[in-house]
Amino acid sequence: MKAMSLKSVTFMTFVAFLVWSSAFETCNARRGKHWRQSRSRSASSSDSSLWKKKGSSSSSSSHHRSSHKNHNGGSKPKPKPPSYNKPTPPASPPPYSKPKPNIPPPKPNVPPPKADDGDHSEVFNVQDFGAKGDGITDDTKAFEAAWTAACKVESSTMIVPTDYVFLVGPISFSGPYCQKNIVFQLDGKIIAPTSYKYWGKGLLWWMDFTKLVGITIQGNGIIDGRGSVWWQDYPYDDPFDDESKLIVPLYNTTQKHKPIPVGSELDGKMPSIKPTALRFYGSFNVTVTGITIQNSPQCHLKFDNCIGVMVHDMSISSPGDSPNTDGIHLQNSKDVVIRSSTLACGDDCVSIQTGCSNIFVHNVNCGPGHGISIGSLGKDNSKACVSNITIRDVVMHNTMNGVRIKTWQGGSGSVQGVLFSNIQVSEVQLPIVIDQFYCDKMKCKNQTSAVALSGITYEKIRGTYTVKPVHFACSDNLPCVDVTLNSIELKPMQEQYHMYDPFCWQTFGELMTPTVPPIACLQVGKPSNNRPQSDHDAC
Repeated sequence: MKAMSLKSVTFMTFVAFLVWSSAFETCNARRGKHWRQSRSRSASSSDSSLWKKKGSSSSSSSHHRSSHKNHNGGSKPKPKPPSYNKPTPPASPPPYSKPKPNIPPPKPNVPPPKADDGDHSEVFNVQDFGAKGDGITDDTKAFEAAWTAACKVESSTMIVPTDYVFLVGPISFSGPYCQKNIVFQLDGKIIAPTSYKYWGKGLLWWMDFTKLVGITIQGNGIIDGRGSVWWQDYPYDDPFDDESKLIVPLYNTTQKHKPIPVGSELDGKMPSIKPTALRFYGSFNVTVTGITIQNSPQCHLKFDNCIGVMVHDMSISSPGDSPNTDGIHLQNSKDVVIRSSTLACGDDCVSIQTGCSNIFVHNVNCGPGHGISIGSLGKDNSKACVSNITIRDVVMHNTMNGVRIKTWQGGSGSVQGVLFSNIQVSEVQLPIVIDQFYCDKMKCKNQTSAVALSGITYEKIRGTYTVKPVHFACSDNLPCVDVTLNSIELKPMQEQYHMYDPFCWQTFGELMTPTVPPIACLQVGKPSNNRPQSDHDAC
């Protein structure tokens, strides 16, 4: 009974414990549920305080305390408030911008159409300005009017039409206010007047192009100077080529000067000053191509103070005995190319004067004439400067000289950097010449000063000569130095002149190969007493 009583008490205690434990868990569960709701609302209130006013935060705290009080007081809890999502703070308003006007969308960026820059330049025909082209009527004014119109238009073309002959007196086609790149299209023939009335006391040129940029003379036409009416006074007052004194005829059978016919239109004596047929002065980028210049009273084609000259595929023609009729004359010009042309005249085929540099002459036929010359230089005690000259791939037939440098006594300055290469000579009287005692009069005064010559190279000079193969006559006071000979093969051809051996005077340099004939007179090295040029003489 006692044991049973103990077991009953223990069992009853265990049951009471279970009942108490169950009530405790239920109470905790209810308390936890209301605590979680209160905590959730409190958290929501705290988060809302980030964007609500301070009063909203106080109201939330009061609501939390009321819910807690109702739970502790045992009163029925109020209905659960509806759940809601956490509010999102409103985005900050965009910055104010002025309303854009209603502008249509832009058009595609298409460049404007280019102007037609093809070969459609404006054309000015001399016949549209009154030129007759009959060879009798004076068309000078018509040419002047056509040029005046063409001068105003860039890349214009002035046309001298084919199948007509235009008599034109002295005329100047001048700038400097002309537009650039004008073309003078010469397909017809222009002839010079043979009456002295056109020339007054004498003019230095017949057709003159001055201070132009990009001027071109082209075509298949002819410029005829009709120079025979001017040549009749020779040899009375004209200078003569000094190398002629080296040419002694056999048995005096050769006439020194052949008679020259007088023009039928000569109605008075022509002035002693003879004009150049075609001259360019102070111009840039000059081109002469295709045309023929013939029978000029004096020089045929002259370039003075020009830069950038191209002469090609053209012809010059006058009798071999026409006096002082140089083919192409260069003076104070640089960057010049002369190529693929035929030059026949009564003086130098090409004459290179003072102030010239960067000259290139190649693939030229020369003859008759006096060859290709640098000079004459230093006349009347003047200073001359010439440099960087190349003459190559030239054929010379029946000329007085081949390649020549000629200077006067008393001059100053220098000639340097000259190459004569691949020159084929045929029946040339004096193929290689340096003459520092040049004189185109009967007598000249001896003087000690001279133009200095240095760096002169002759290579591949081949062919036949009729008087003397080499003539080097250099200054006593200022000898020629750095003269180089390479592959010289010159064979004699007996014709009607006395023949001579090579001649050298005060000439120093080097023989690179044996020569034909031997040129033993060239002195090797440099002169011991070579006087350096003063600053006044140097270029």
